[in-house]
Amino acid sequence: MLKFVKSHMESIDGIATYPMISLLIFFVFFTLLFWWVFTASKSHIKEMGELPLDNDQPTNK
Repeated sequence: MLKFVKSHMESIDGIATYPMISLLIFFVFFTLLFWWVFTASKSHIKEMGELPLDNDQPTNK
């Protein structure tokens, strides 16, 4: 089964560009996420962290 898939993938022109595009998207996403985490305001992070413990809002049950 793996030999069939490997030989089929090798017959596709330009198949080597897809892993590079995937790596680029992965790298850009996590770089932006890393940047956002370090530049986010501490008050916003604290507010979001305490949100599950906030009992001021009524629940819809």
